[in-house]
Amino acid sequence: MAHDRQDRSAGNGVAVTAPLAGIGLIVLACLSFSWLDATAKYMSASLPTLQIVWMRFVSHVVLSLVLFQVWKKPTLLKTGRPVLQIVRALCLLGTTIFNFLAVRYLQLAETMSILFAAPFVITALAGPLLGEWAGLRRWMAIIVGFLGVLVVTRPGLGGMHWAALYSVAAMCFYALYALLTRQLTATDSSAGMLIISGIVAAIAMAPAGLSVWVAPPDALTWLLLFATGAFGAGGHFLFIMAHRIAPAPVLAPFIYTQIIWMIALGYLIFDDVPTFTTILGAAIVVASGLYILYRERVKGI
Repeated sequence: MAHDRQDRSAGNGVAVTAPLAGIGLIVLACLSFSWLDATAKYMSASLPTLQIVWMRFVSHVVLSLVLFQVWKKPTLLKTGRPVLQIVRALCLLGTTIFNFLAVRYLQLAETMSILFAAPFVITALAGPLLGEWAGLRRWMAIIVGFLGVLVVTRPGLGGMHWAALYSVAAMCFYALYALLTRQLTATDSSAGMLIISGIVAAIAMAPAGLSVWVAPPDALTWLLLFATGAFGAGGHFLFIMAHRIAPAPVLAPFIYTQIIWMIALGYLIFDDVPTFTTILGAAIVVASGLYILYRERVKGI
């Protein structure tokens, strides 16, 4: 594939070809992840969290295998760094488990207030690990975006639930997952990364998922279980493609756009009417992202 050739020809082994396209892909990935979280929260009222997590990865694998017709192209699963692939897959699994546990007990806005600390971790570690150092302007945009999230969530005003620790764990796993994704795009195919992560997670979760299994009560619940795989696999494929063509510090601020999708889905599905502070915070988040977008255009990348 052409983009794979571009990946391997990059000077430091990591492709940097189209940051603006990468930004668009990460925004779509965040939309898909928002649907995933909303679906998981909806089903958590009737199904065990570990069952939802397991089925999310089982359906992820099934859909990915069919979509990429792996039986015709087994080389898609070839990897030169199997240990790194497994560690990345386990980071994704950790993110999913702890995030699904968090949304069972917390409001979506509360989980986001912690999860959105990830861009700080990603941006800080991208320099020493990937050689992708963020400048002062990008750091300022990340800080402004995070302040916008705090305006929306207002953490600490009513005291945080103990389950906030789940969100802290999810955030740490997510940051590592993002950095490993960027690193692996230099050598492994996007399809392979997507499928391998799903297979490892599905196998690792099988004992726990089966031990708490509860029969879905209706066809809608079955559909939603498979939808988690579609939202998860689709979102992570977009996520992988974004990190294939853009540096991690460029993409990190746009994780904040997920708060916009969460506000919309919260209103549509859970009747959560956004307050003035929610709208104000979302506007700050959008402004910080648009500034980064403007800077990338000015730089002519």
